[in-house]
Amino acid sequence: MHEGIDTRRVAPDPAARISLQKAGIALGPDDEVVTYVARNLEPYRGFHTFMRALPLLLRLRPRARILIVGGDEVSYGARPASGGTWRQAMIAEVGAQLDAGSVHFLGRVPYADYLRLLQVSTVHAYLTYPFVLSWSLLEAMAAGCVVVASRTAPVQEVIRDGENGRLVDFLDHRMLAETLAQAIDQRHRLAPIRAAARQTVVDGYDLESRCLPRQLELLHELVARRSAA
Repeated sequence: MHEGIDTRRVAPDPAARISLQKAGIALGPDDEVVTYVARNLEPYRGFHTFMRALPLLLRLRPRARILIVGGDEVSYGARPASGGTWRQAMIAEVGAQLDAGSVHFLGRVPYADYLRLLQVSTVHAYLTYPFVLSWSLLEAMAAGCVVVASRTAPVQEVIRDGENGRLVDFLDHRMLAETLAQAIDQRHRLAPIRAAARQTVVDGYDLESRCLPRQLELLHELVARRSAA
């Protein structure tokens, strides 16, 4: 029983824009925007695979802007054996192959900015070990993102490859890069996938129409059982 997604608030917005003040740029739905979100940037959420995909992705789509949201702490797993943060470790590994002006580490952002980021996203990457599903995946789908996700449980509970998103092997960074690039190239033909992604969340995870009523039903049932005892 999921906590629920407020799909009235988390919804597509064709007029959305997001400003990156440090970079001095503003981005909207017409730009090539690749988004990645995690509470913290770490392997449990596929950060290493995502970073390894970026050199090829930017060769295929040199105009793409990569927006990365997440902190440098560790929520799950451990820090790199070499010390420091996973962001530092991955920049040390692939940073020399990247155009620094195309990759933007935003840290943790206010919720309103996070929603705008999803609304302007051309394609959203979500990767995870077989582990607890992130709210961010369902929110990205509710916002109408084209999601390229890892073919792992529990992602496969909500994404059907080619119907409401795309699935790739968790550790195959080349496949990830190519699928992200293809989603950008085909962006104007992917409206059905965007719509299906949102409908999946509205039908199964909407807070007011689905999840909250089920939660209340459960509480009433438990109270009734206790009263009967």
